[in-house]
Amino acid sequence: MTDREIARPDAPVLDVIVVGAGFSGIGAAIKLQEAGIEFIVLEKSSEIGGVWRDNRYPDCACDIPSPLYSYSFAPNPHWSHLFAKQAQIKAYCAETARKFGVIGRVRLQHELLEAVWSKAEQIWVLQTNAGTFRARFVVMASGPMHVPTVPQIPGLHSFRGTYFHSSQWDPQFDLSNQRVAVVGSGASAIQFLPLIAPQVKELTLFQRTAPWVLPKSDFAISPAWQRRFQNHPWLQGLLRGVLYLQFEALNTSLKFPWLIKRLQRIGLRNIHRGVQDPDLRKQLTPNFALGCKRILQSNTWYRALSRPNVRVVSGIREIQDRLLVATDGKRCEVDAIIFATGFEVSVPPIAQRIIGASGKPLAEQWNGSPQAYLGTMFEDCPNLFLTLGPNLYTFASAFTIIETQVKFIVSAIKTAHSRQIVSIRVNPEKSRRYNQALQSALARTVWNSGCSSYFLDHNGRNSTNWPWTTFWMRAQLRRFRVGDFLTDR
Repeated sequence: MTDREIARPDAPVLDVIVVGAGFSGIGAAIKLQEAGIEFIVLEKSSEIGGVWRDNRYPDCACDIPSPLYSYSFAPNPHWSHLFAKQAQIKAYCAETARKFGVIGRVRLQHELLEAVWSKAEQIWVLQTNAGTFRARFVVMASGPMHVPTVPQIPGLHSFRGTYFHSSQWDPQFDLSNQRVAVVGSGASAIQFLPLIAPQVKELTLFQRTAPWVLPKSDFAISPAWQRRFQNHPWLQGLLRGVLYLQFEALNTSLKFPWLIKRLQRIGLRNIHRGVQDPDLRKQLTPNFALGCKRILQSNTWYRALSRPNVRVVSGIREIQDRLLVATDGKRCEVDAIIFATGFEVSVPPIAQRIIGASGKPLAEQWNGSPQAYLGTMFEDCPNLFLTLGPNLYTFASAFTIIETQVKFIVSAIKTAHSRQIVSIRVNPEKSRRYNQALQSALARTVWNSGCSSYFLDHNGRNSTNWPWTTFWMRAQLRRFRVGDFLTDR
């Protein structure tokens, strides 16, 4: 698509367009509004909520404590549990958007098809299913976990039963008296499998790698404590601060092998509490260092796998009609398959729809290994920001990252306004040095210690994790430093 084709005068040039109305997009909207910056939010679905709108499988919940998994500027005193369930988190997103008056800025059922940088006009042109939009700045808040991955298993399309991904759960599907296969043992399986195991006739878990599962310190928050949090907000603020420091301590501990081994002992005790069979214990004992993959939490996982109607086999090899064959040769006939195989994280799908100054899709430029400057901006994409971008993930609350990035984004746009800057571009040399330092630091972390995880991209490079503390992240993104970028006036 050329500049002549996209530089059409039929759409007004907006100041900022935010793409996505999950927690990143709503957080950006609130802070843009507070800064007096004009914007709209484009959301592909018929309601807001992002990942918490899409995932509705049984017992879907957060694995970050509720007081920390929320905006620091919008505490919710009414969480019913320390680890909130999906419905309550989704409701919190909608309530916060209404409370701060940004819900009217959201254009529902507006799916981004392509975003193209116009060199001639120095603006972004966004093609959506509802028409064309143009803007000086774009905040891509589409999130890294909304496109499910289903493995390409030989014979899958010949399967005569029902199959679906956990993020596309059909609440009308009756599992009772069914023979069910669950493929994958990650974060979603950990939650829904213990609930469906008592309902089904037989359940077979296809597990490529046993995960580390620590006990989950969940409990109900009484109405009395909810009233205390409402009447004395500093109490919840104090709890949030304590939880934040605990997660920072966890991240720090993963840099020391002796501390990792202490955490592994907790994980091993969790296995022994829930599993009596020595052979099953062996199957469920991880063969990698804790932290190399995502750390999971559950008090019911191991007990569920010990049920007489549940068995654990290796990864799935092929499907022959209703017969599933594992890589270890074990076979089972099933009526339904539930894929708990996660999302496309290492290469954000939105990158296929972003066409930068070079005229090439961002995904093509990355060639399987995403990288950004401060996880937020890209060399070929002036005036464009991505929330929860490459190499920003750490074992902490996503809200810490979101709020840090939004602060930087608002600072950048305000600076452009005050200094009459038309476009902001990443300095290639600064980006190169930053990413070299980042990869050098990652080489010494547990995430790069040899296991296969979604932290590593298709080329084996870690394009997901942040190797330092979130204190350092916040320091680096606390404000936009115009001297670190190339600007056009």
